[in-house]
Formats: sequence, structure tokens, C-alpha cells
Amino acid sequence: MTASPTPTTAEELRGAGLRVTAARVALLETVRDGDHLGVEAIASGVRDRVGHISLQAVYEALHALTAAGLVRRIEPAGHPARFEGRVGDNHHHIVCRSCGTVVDVDCAVGEAPCLTAADDLGFAIDEAEVVYWGVCPGCSTGRSS
Repeated sequence: MTASPTPTTAEELRGAGLRVTAARVALLETVRDGDHLGVEAIASGVRDRVGHISLQAVYEALHALTAAGLVRRIEPAGHPARFEGRVGDNHHHIVCRSCGTVVDVDCAVGEAPCLTAADDLGFAIDEAEVVYWGVCPGCSTGRSS
């Protein structure tokens, strides 16, 4: 029994019903290779791969990829939106109050939603989004020295 081959980025875009363009392929790969990137960093990564792309085109592609479920948008309070390629699970994030670093943290239980509301008020809750705040090890070390 052989494992099925991993789909290419182009195949994933087609499978999500999106038109395949060099910019979309580069953008999705940039997000997946990055670590909770902001729009400017994504635009820079795409430009490194395919040449010029407008910021508006990056925003439009991010919107399409997010709507298709290929990219996840996170918006920690007081910070610009960040994008990540880890989708399809119910993980959360830790944000450093000092430098703004964002890192993934697995759900406490592992199933969506991993938290149960005291009263769902009639909603069919399917996801819990948690953001932990603190100071990262690098910033903690800087403060103590």
C-alpha cells in the first residue's frame, strides 16, 4: 500500500475552486513557509518569488485564500492581522506583549471547540478562539539583565 502523493499548491488551489496564478501559488507558499506573517512581509516574500505584486493584489489573494480555508487570519487585539498556513485544527496562539511575537499552542483538549461556554444562548458553537498574552523568553531575558 503506497501513500497518496501530497497535492501541489496548484492542485490545492484548484481543489478549493480558485484560479491558479503564479501570485497565488507564491503567496500560499510564502504564508506556509513563514510564521504568522503580516501583509507587508507576505508581499515581500511574494515579490522575492515572482517579482512585482501590488499590495492590493496581496490583500485580495489573502481574502480569497482565507475564504477558501487554505489560510487562517488571526487578529490579536491591538496588532495588525497575521496569516498562517496551519488550518483545519482548533489551535490557539500566544502573543508576546513586548515584541509582538505570535506562536501556536495546541488546544487543551484537541477537539473543536475545546472550551465549552457556560451558556451557549442557543448558538451552535463549533470553534473556540483563545489568545494567551505574556512575555516571550527573549523579552523576559532582556528585562532581567
